[in-house]
Amino acid sequence: MKSRSIRITEHDKTRLEELLEVAGEFSGHARKDLEGLAQELARAKVVDPKKVPPDVVTMHSKVILQDIDTMEQMHYVLVFPKDANLDQGAISVLAPIGTAILGYSKGDVIEWPVPAGIRRIRIRDVVYQPEAAGHFHL
Repeated sequence: MKSRSIRITEHDKTRLEELLEVAGEFSGHARKDLEGLAQELARAKVVDPKKVPPDVVTMHSKVILQDIDTMEQMHYVLVFPKDANLDQGAISVLAPIGTAILGYSKGDVIEWPVPAGIRRIRIRDVVYQPEAAGHFHL
């Protein structure tokens, strides 16, 4: 997967780092989901919540994704693991697709390996972003 610059707010970064710390304490072995999120956070550019562009996927953003190969569209809200509910479209930031979209923008294509090959997803739209709506502490 080609590495691009991603953006994350300080508030989201702090809470996600706390999540990693707590999850790491309760996990008796290495977890790829935690490692993947930690890698994304390490390379992310931290931005002021009031200055994050409105088309960037932040925590609690509602997005429309499109599978490049099948053209299937998916509607998700990016949430913390405790709030995940796939039946309601709430996807955990620790799910591969959740980690993959964090910090990317509308129009970006994200690629990552899956057992069947390479999965490619385009961020079609960021329908709601808390920071753009003035909701800075969700």
